[in-house]
Amino acid sequence: MKLFTKALACLLIFFSLQANAQTAGPAKMKVFIDALMKRMTLDEKVGQLNLPGSGDIVTGQAGNSDISKKIREGKVGGLFNIKSVAKIKAVQKIAVEESRLKIPMIFGMDVIHGYQTTFPIPLAMSCTWDMKLVEQSARIAASEASADGICWTFSPMVDISRDPRWGRISEGNGEDAYLGSQIAQAMVKGYQGNNLSDSKSIMACVKHYAIYGAAEAGRDYNTTDMSRVRMYNEYLPPYKAAVEAGAGSIMASFNEVDGIPATANKFLMTDVLRKQWGFKGFVVTDYTGINEMIEHGMGDLQNVSALALKAGVDMDMVGEGFLSTLPKSLKENKVTLQQIDEACRLVLEAKYKLGLFANPYKYCDEQRAATDIFTPANRKVARQIATESFVLLKNAPMASGTAALLPIKKTGTIALIGPLADAKENMPGTWSVATDFTKAISVLQGLKNAVGGNAKILYAKGANLDADSLFEEHATLFGKTLHRDARSNEDILKEALDIASQADVIVAALGESAEMSGESASRTDIGIPKVQQDLLKALLKTGKPVVLVLFAGRPMTLKWEKDYVPAILNVWFGGTEAGDAIADVLFGDVSPSGKLSATFPQNVGQVPLYYNHKNTGRPLGEGQWFQKFRSNYLDVSNDPLYPFGYGLSYTTFSYSSVTLSTNSIKSNQPLTATVTLTNTGTTTGKEVVQLYTRQMVGSITRPVKELKGFQKVELKAGESKKITFTITSNDLKFYNSDLKFAAEPGDYKIFIGTNSKDVKEANFKLIL
Repeated sequence: MKLFTKALACLLIFFSLQANAQTAGPAKMKVFIDALMKRMTLDEKVGQLNLPGSGDIVTGQAGNSDISKKIREGKVGGLFNIKSVAKIKAVQKIAVEESRLKIPMIFGMDVIHGYQTTFPIPLAMSCTWDMKLVEQSARIAASEASADGICWTFSPMVDISRDPRWGRISEGNGEDAYLGSQIAQAMVKGYQGNNLSDSKSIMACVKHYAIYGAAEAGRDYNTTDMSRVRMYNEYLPPYKAAVEAGAGSIMASFNEVDGIPATANKFLMTDVLRKQWGFKGFVVTDYTGINEMIEHGMGDLQNVSALALKAGVDMDMVGEGFLSTLPKSLKENKVTLQQIDEACRLVLEAKYKLGLFANPYKYCDEQRAATDIFTPANRKVARQIATESFVLLKNAPMASGTAALLPIKKTGTIALIGPLADAKENMPGTWSVATDFTKAISVLQGLKNAVGGNAKILYAKGANLDADSLFEEHATLFGKTLHRDARSNEDILKEALDIASQADVIVAALGESAEMSGESASRTDIGIPKVQQDLLKALLKTGKPVVLVLFAGRPMTLKWEKDYVPAILNVWFGGTEAGDAIADVLFGDVSPSGKLSATFPQNVGQVPLYYNHKNTGRPLGEGQWFQKFRSNYLDVSNDPLYPFGYGLSYTTFSYSSVTLSTNSIKSNQPLTATVTLTNTGTTTGKEVVQLYTRQMVGSITRPVKELKGFQKVELKAGESKKITFTITSNDLKFYNSDLKFAAEPGDYKIFIGTNSKDVKEANFKLIL
């Protein structure tokens, strides 16, 4: 009878809490969380800070796993990388029906660029320069993930990177803080919607905080070190923008900052994030981030766990350092109960905002799981976005006075050759953990779908990914095999040349595999592997027109290819619909409109190379290669292979001179800059009109250009349109040597053009 009475009391408490959780609002949330925390033991509070992986939980056995035992004991706050309504519902049932306080769990997953409907990798997505499409992709990802039980995504990744050797550049938005900030906000809005408690919204987790993309030598997890001025002006803005957009959570980065690992960095987690930016959500570590501080030399597990908590980290992913050491640290006065309570409260508040206390099973709707995932409508959007992410790097005429090679015709015989040509498993790219690779569209399938019976498609592999089988093994993990051909390189090449001899045009699908970029996929040689280059050279020697369809997860060194290949279409990794999207662009059903969000170097020795650099006291003159006692190289010019913002179209555009509404402005007074954009070609196309500024004299040295605006415009052949940008002194603010965010009076330039290099300019003055 006593057991029955105790159980009934617990149920009454539970239902009372659920009823109180129905009403949203900060005040109601505080009352609810206060009441709940008064009932929590220390172990239960620490348990909310514990985020293990899904471990050994499988359908039908959820109640028997080791993690399930901890859930019953109130020692788990959430799980990640467990998916499907059936599994999540079974585990959530343990939390809300079998634990003492019935606290629901949060379920996270790496939904990075789509769920089952997979969009282009983030670096490719940034090349659309279309914030509506970016937001739409995140909204669809949230809808699909939430239909499968997920309520929290470890995305967006907003790390600025200027080093293409770093594999995770593929997961970010390139090199520019302004563009990165716009994308960060669009992604957060897409995931979280207008109301986080909506059943189709999921909580964003902005990563990796902070400056993870500046790893020394481009080697993943490595040290970062930079001045505060550079940090505030060039690397922190996208994180701040995501916070301002209302992101519910932040993930700490693996690297150290100022000699202190980010996971225990109070300056980052408390001083900047909470005090300066006003962040109200919770901070989670990256995978075993607390434990890894032991190797950093920060102490044993108890010590590093205490350091993380005191710095402002609220949830421990996988390592269980909080779970196993915080009670002891509390007894030894190494942490305070207030610090534990603050972390616990933030995790509970996230669950409240998601509506999990009101309905723990709100993301466990079997009907949505059956109807809302990988829908034809979602795939159609993914296909469109993929076409707009592709960047046309080169499109030379076949001969003097003739038309450009691309687009090709849907007639005759087309030879499709290369290790990426029939590789549907690789089309989604890195971090596509929920993708069903069997449903992805390969280039071969896409071309066949496009031509029907109007053209003949011949296929040969032509080469393996790399001559080194071990390298290929490392570059084709997670089910993304390229089905390595055991024949000799000579035999594979001979077959390809036989196929090529029968064709009117050759499409060479070459470059990186999906897992040659991404986490722990740094490279010192960022060119196309030699065995593929040999194939490309042999195809060019046939005399047939060759189109290079380049797969890449990073900016690559393509100096030889730029010089000798007539047409290069960079398709990155376009997602599940990549093959159809590539066909859309190759055949001209869609004109390419992507623009680079990261600079392509001539060779890896130029790295880091980025458009918004500063001048030295001895800058090289415009258009020069080498001048003694100037800042340059003996063996290569300072110029990039392809500059930031670069990308061609199947049509051409011209820009008028820049017209300003005034030659001087005062504080907060608007200045409008106008150009007339004209489509001077023969087909409809989209152009990304880019606005840059330069402060000519500053209290600290300033970049030669800074992106301050852009517009993606569609024009019909022969059509003209006036494009107007408005800027004020707020757009000219930066962090000075005192880390004060302010604009300075003086002379400025405005640049408007098709990329960061090819621009028209005008001058104005700021008067304060």
